Amino acid sequence: MLTRVKSAVASFMGGIMAGGSNGDNFSGSDLPLKFPYMRPEFLGLSQDEIECSADHIARPILILKETKRLPWATGYAEVINAGKSTLNEDQACCEVVLVKRKAGSSTPGKTPTTKRRSSLPNGEGLGLRESSDSDGLAFHYWALFDGHAGSGAAVVASKLLQHHIVEQLQDVLDVLRNSALLPPTCLGEEPNSSSTPASHRALTRAASLRGAAGAPGSPGTPPPTRFFTEKKVEHESLVIGAMENAFKEMDAQIEREKAVYSISGGCTALVVVFLLGKLYVGNAGDSRAIIIRNGEVVPMSSEFTPESERQRLQFLGYMQPHLLGNEFTHLEFPRRVQRKEVGKRMLYRDFTMSGWAYKTIEDEDLKFPLIYGEGKKARVMATIGVTRGLGDHDLKVHDSNIYIKPFLSCCPEVKVYPLTQYEHGADDVLVMGTDGLWDVLSNEEVSEAVAGFLANCDPDDLHRYTMAAQDLVMRARGVLKDRGWRISNDRLGSGDDISVYIIPLLYGNRQP
Repeated sequence: MLTRVKSAVASFMGGIMAGGSNGDNFSGSDLPLKFPYMRPEFLGLSQDEIECSADHIARPILILKETKRLPWATGYAEVINAGKSTLNEDQACCEVVLVKRKAGSSTPGKTPTTKRRSSLPNGEGLGLRESSDSDGLAFHYWALFDGHAGSGAAVVASKLLQHHIVEQLQDVLDVLRNSALLPPTCLGEEPNSSSTPASHRALTRAASLRGAAGAPGSPGTPPPTRFFTEKKVEHESLVIGAMENAFKEMDAQIEREKAVYSISGGCTALVVVFLLGKLYVGNAGDSRAIIIRNGEVVPMSSEFTPESERQRLQFLGYMQPHLLGNEFTHLEFPRRVQRKEVGKRMLYRDFTMSGWAYKTIEDEDLKFPLIYGEGKKARVMATIGVTRGLGDHDLKVHDSNIYIKPFLSCCPEVKVYPLTQYEHGADDVLVMGTDGLWDVLSNEEVSEAVAGFLANCDPDDLHRYTMAAQDLVMRARGVLKDRGWRISNDRLGSGDDISVYIIPLLYGNRQP
């Protein structure tokens, strides 16, 4: 088993470096690509520029050519890796999307209910006021996808995930539109009839009944009293649920279409949605988002790694031991157990424990641990270092029939920031970055770098956020020195793909 695990690590890393002939047909599949490899559409690059950007020696930093291509004067910069994969496996998307009522069945990616609006300067005038005229709602969308074992899944997700979000929001569109115009309340709660408008009471009643199968009577028949004692649901929970379901639908679509298209590997996903005055940050993977407000850091995501999700993974292995293939153990030990230690006592922990305790070593404990290694070297079944994301349906432990996917969740953690409840200055921003940035820079280092750079820029220059993103990528990449990339204090720079958004929060307060 130990030889197999060593081979698994070598094979996985070697496969990433090889990346297939074009980085997308990683498995050597003869199936066509669903979408061709490209860099973010908003960069406006020609094919020659895309090819030049894939220089692993020079590693040129790509930035926006025109500030007005993205809403809110959002800044963006990226750089390719130092040779880990043939192509840049990061992908990005940014749009302003309109959600309309469903007009019949539609297919994600081809639905007429979404409309890209990024051609308007800074995306202004695209809030509730405009969308109300067209009986819909607009939301702003930023996303980063970090691919592994090929860029296929990241490319597909960058094209389609926002449409799955639209489809999910359509189911609660009427409730959300009305909630933006009426006093806040909880769904399922019967408002006080003496103090709440009739239209609001009707909204709550409709929300309680919408989707309830077998509701008695005609649509106009008042429901039984028992419906109003059901669990209260906040309006923002509907948006969170829409995003969670959208991730699951995106993952399911990738799995279905792998039979028709070549969709290589998997990807992490970090998504920000601005809707009705709130930022919803959904993360599945090890990318990260932070808010820098008045010089202070507000974390808006958590990384999902074998270490951070140890108890979830161990619980799954305990409940469904067949997923471990009789070759792994769900228990964790401080080091690899050796046969000579059978019968002796050693520290261990399982899914019920945050601390450590002693147990007597048995033959079963000689199996390879489900989670092995520490920090960035920690791996699930010695294969992959992230535990949430999209794709990876065919990923197996090397030279075995043990699938990794059951342990990899596609469900995001969604955090909410009530943007319009705060006053923001021109230097208050949301920073989104793939792990290539955070591997070498801490939250505090990023905050200091961004704040220091913006302080030296003309506050009326909208290009300042793109220049700040470029500066941040440069700090994480470093400079080529003695055959290696070095950053401050002669530390190793990031050899990974790096993608960064810097989103000024001041513009969110200006949305109608």
